[in-house]
Amino acid sequence: MMVADIEVLVVRKKIKNLNLTVSPPDGRVRVSVPTHVPDKTVREFMLSKMSWIKEHQAHYQAQPRPPQQVMITGESHYLWGKPFRLEVIERWGKHEVRITEGAHLRMYVKPKTTQANREKALDDWYRSEMKERLPGLIAKWEAIIGKQVSEWRIKKMKTRWGSCNVKAKRIWFNLELAKRPPECLEVILVHEMVHLLERGHNKRFYRYMDQFMPGWRSSRDLLIRSSPADGNWTY
Repeated sequence: MMVADIEVLVVRKKIKNLNLTVSPPDGRVRVSVPTHVPDKTVREFMLSKMSWIKEHQAHYQAQPRPPQQVMITGESHYLWGKPFRLEVIERWGKHEVRITEGAHLRMYVKPKTTQANREKALDDWYRSEMKERLPGLIAKWEAIIGKQVSEWRIKKMKTRWGSCNVKAKRIWFNLELAKRPPECLEVILVHEMVHLLERGHNKRFYRYMDQFMPGWRSSRDLLIRSSPADGNWTY
């Protein structure tokens, strides 16, 4: 939908209220709308928020952009919120990534390995780090929330930090969470597990969040702050 020369992504959901977000890095505008609300009402709502939208868009567009990673020695890459200096070492044999002394992230790859395959090697390492951490976290929160997770998986997602298939009791985690502080992974886990008790983002859902994880808003805000250029992330 175009409103006053601004493109708005309209997403209709089974919710009660209209929810507006303006997201980095370029100020993309998204509004979640109850299924029964007509387009005319959505347009009027957007026009009433236009000053707020433009203010936030200007703020995001003024922010410096981080350099694009090309997987070469000297770059900074993150694990659980901590920066590590990448060292790429060419050798024959299996690709390997490991942390060494001095906050270095050492990547062993075959000679002439492409950037895409270096990225894959790093992604595989991030995935293994998440697989090591998640079972203990899930067991912890199953005991607290009183619900069991039947299955969990990890994948790269463009716009979501996590998702939950309530019927299958299956939770998906975004691989990018391995780069964020540990609290970010945990708040996404709790958020998705609470959906096993309440499907929607309503008052009952947030009462459960407050009950099980009183400091969840701080962890959510940390996730937002640590991702200034990642786009319109939701969960």
